[in-house]
Amino acid sequence: MVKRHYIPVTANIPGVNGSQKALIRKVIRTALAAEGVDFPCEVDVLVTGDAEIHRLNRETRQVDNSTDVLSFPAFDLSPGELPETEDADPGTGLVPLGDMVISMEHVAAQAKEYGHSARRELAYLVVHSVLHLLGYDHLDEGPMKAQMRRREEEILAELGIGR
Repeated sequence: MVKRHYIPVTANIPGVNGSQKALIRKVIRTALAAEGVDFPCEVDVLVTGDAEIHRLNRETRQVDNSTDVLSFPAFDLSPGELPETEDADPGTGLVPLGDMVISMEHVAAQAKEYGHSARRELAYLVVHSVLHLLGYDHLDEGPMKAQMRRREEEILAELGIGR
């Protein structure tokens, strides 16, 4: 039986509402289940704006631009590989998978650019980030990127969130 995951969602910008936070948590839980994460874990989420994500991108990746989402995995995994339950924090019993940071300004701009809802764009970025936390990558234009895109769409379809 799957125990509950701990998914704190913090917003440091105005206008982030309870339904957006609930969507983020639901998408994370669905993506984790789809990837076979059947142990309690923690994923910390910061919802912010372009200025803050730009600062974090510059400080952590030496990329002097804003971006849509940043993922900070706690483990160096490959797709399909999961951390061990022994990796759980002894105090909480939760396996810390990592952190994600989402720019709501990018969510709005990309939803408009791609012609779909902000809800769909937010869900996409959350799935994208969870997959990064679980070892997926898209640095190449080949099979790894195709595998990640396929999983993103499968998980979004499971949520009933299409383009």
